[in-house]
Amino acid sequence: MKRERMLRALREQGDTPWDIIVIGGGATGIGTALDAASRGYRTLLLEQSDFTKGTSSRSTKLVHGGVRYLAQGDISLVLEALHERGLMRQNAPHLVKNQSFIIPTYDWWDGPFYTLGMKVYDMMAGKLGLGPSQALSRDEVLRAIPNLKIRGLHGGVIYYDGQFDDSRLAINIAQTCTEHGGIVLNYVRVTGLIKNDDGIVCGVTAEDQETGNKYTLQAKSVVNATGVFVDEIIQMDETDAPRLVRPSQGVHIVLDKEFLKGDSAIMIPKTSDGRVLFAVPWHRRVVVGTTDTPLNKCSLEPRALEEEIDFILSTAKKYLTREPKRRDILSIFAGLRPLAAPENGNEDTSTKELSRSHYLRVSPSGLVTITGGKWTTYRKMAEDTVDKAAMVAGLVRKKCRTENMPIHGRLTEVDYNDPLYYYGSDADYMRDIVSDHPELGKRLHKRLPYTSVEVLWSVRHEMARSVEDILARRQRALFLDARAAIEIAPKVARILAGELKRDENWQQNQVKLFTELARGYYLES
Repeated sequence: MKRERMLRALREQGDTPWDIIVIGGGATGIGTALDAASRGYRTLLLEQSDFTKGTSSRSTKLVHGGVRYLAQGDISLVLEALHERGLMRQNAPHLVKNQSFIIPTYDWWDGPFYTLGMKVYDMMAGKLGLGPSQALSRDEVLRAIPNLKIRGLHGGVIYYDGQFDDSRLAINIAQTCTEHGGIVLNYVRVTGLIKNDDGIVCGVTAEDQETGNKYTLQAKSVVNATGVFVDEIIQMDETDAPRLVRPSQGVHIVLDKEFLKGDSAIMIPKTSDGRVLFAVPWHRRVVVGTTDTPLNKCSLEPRALEEEIDFILSTAKKYLTREPKRRDILSIFAGLRPLAAPENGNEDTSTKELSRSHYLRVSPSGLVTITGGKWTTYRKMAEDTVDKAAMVAGLVRKKCRTENMPIHGRLTEVDYNDPLYYYGSDADYMRDIVSDHPELGKRLHKRLPYTSVEVLWSVRHEMARSVEDILARRQRALFLDARAAIEIAPKVARILAGELKRDENWQQNQVKLFTELARGYYLES
């Protein structure tokens, strides 16, 4: 997957209309592009920044049915998500794996209550379930999580859900899309919509953010899959359109693995604000979150509020014997959920009460907008979106093919102890490079698992264009240890510059930009 090749294909298309142009390179957009391309539609995806720059790289790293949605009675969403969870595990096992979760119970009546609830959860998953839930004694809970607070602990419930690497999966989905003939481009910003004499959207104007080159691109259908930014695209179409998205911020902190001993995650089913809080093992760290804070403005780089950080720390310390402090935080990241605004227009509706189901809208001009939803249901969202886009455009109807489609890198057996396991089948090619150039196999930093060959691979085959692309999304250094990521930025810049034919000034500017960005991911001591 090379950007230069994608741009060449874009130019070669000329004035021939694309069947579907997808705006937005997050989970929903990339999934939609894969679905469309795999059906045989001429498909183009345009992303203004890097793939998953926004919300889709900032999840809780869970592939789940949604225990909270079950408690809220949203049965249809839970059923859909559990089915899709099973498909993700089946189609991308190198990135989606089983994770045990323990709900510790400190009130005696909670044990039977949650045990019954999780049995219903298992039943709803059916043959795509990941493992049976069961009640645990106090001793069994402490054996699984030795540093859980003992006082008042009665026991717990263990259940199984999925855990994944969000932006790595998105890159593999994008690669799968290109393998089916789709064209995907990062750093190409859509600047406007083109309409014919009847007022029907028939393409977009776009600009390459690297070169400034401008494009006028014809399309039979245009899909707006820009997440929290869908209203900006809708405004290009209808200046007086009501707001479709109400953004909600979710914040996570990352701690050393010593704060959560054992292999199980913790699920706290009821926090002081009525949310669910997770502490999840991830890449030898622990991700703790999340919050639910309504926002009025959207940003590609949202920042955690002090009260959000304090809330996570204060909740975590109620359960962990080693109470996390601000100085223990290795990284902080925030993401914005594109929740569908309440249809009644009631701005007082709590964001945690808004549905996580996806929402499809077709404007009078034929612009198809998809919003809401969650990572777990990205494939179903894409299927529904392509069905709608094809119908609106009058394309020849073709059946969705993604339900049992292997994602790029898929392996039948995965060794999670392999330091390159999340590259799947690509790891062997990377090892071949290292065998010829052993220096590329050395770790970039003692606190991080990443090596030079991974940087090389990402720029050659995964369309990485900047130090941030590498350290935030191709490798997850910024999310695992922001200070360590800053320290290796110059090494990464040198490798990138050599591959992209950039000069010393470019390297220095890249390090400066990344350092400024990364300072927002940790707390000053």
